Amino acid sequence: MRRFTVILIACFCWSCQEEVELPLATLDEVIPVIEATWTDVSFFNEVKITLAENYFDTTDVDIISDAEVSIKALNSGEIIRFAFNTNTQSFKSLKEAETAKVGEIYEVTVKWEDNVFTSTGEMLMPPTVDSLTYQYQEKRLFRDKGYYIKVYGKIPFEDNNYYRIKVIENDTLKNDRDDYLLFDDTFGLTFFEEGLELNYSFDDGDKVRLELFRMNKSAYDYLAQLVGLLYNDGGLFSPPPQNPETNFEVVAGDSEVLGFFLVSPVLTETVFIKEED
Repeated sequence: MRRFTVILIACFCWSCQEEVELPLATLDEVIPVIEATWTDVSFFNEVKITLAENYFDTTDVDIISDAEVSIKALNSGEIIRFAFNTNTQSFKSLKEAETAKVGEIYEVTVKWEDNVFTSTGEMLMPPTVDSLTYQYQEKRLFRDKGYYIKVYGKIPFEDNNYYRIKVIENDTLKNDRDDYLLFDDTFGLTFFEEGLELNYSFDDGDKVRLELFRMNKSAYDYLAQLVGLLYNDGGLFSPPPQNPETNFEVVAGDSEVLGFFLVSPVLTETVFIKEED
């Protein structure tokens, strides 16, 4: 009789399940999304401008190619102008040799239709990357067997410690939600000197390139909020998805703007995985 009662209760609970769809706000206006990057390596320097889409929209992204884009060095007064590049589908500097210099503050300006958007960022000193090592490890809890890389370096700065590491395996950027390797000095930075192990297993013959960025806090906060959005599964107990807080501001026009301006030094290191003897 007890078992029969349990089965009845289970069936009753199952029959009462109802799928709930939470209403999300939809776009009623055209909102540009600006992703601007200005570093000491010309390869990375570009400004991508697209139009925002609704949360569940699966159509192709609309790219803006008719904007006016420039970056001004506020201390020296130098202005670097950009033009749309059809190969990269982004705006690239007309002065390719001109890159970010430590200590300078840069302001990016985007003019599109009747709107003007600006953002600023300071070029900070880079940390030091001393070496990359790798070691084969057997399967561990939550980790596959394979070669694991450790990064050794020094971060001597007392403030503005906001970093991101990008991992490129065999010329392919790891770009899933688990691949935004962000860290700051909340729990100290001695782990970087002791060796920061990356949570990836590699195989013999792999070529791995690491790119280390030191960011301003506003750019770091944007990426951290973006990661939170990517982990939002839309469940009943998840907060409503919302856009990361932009570090752009509207100077003219009545359009909103999304996106971020990243000013950063870039350190790159490459290692080739070879089977240990």
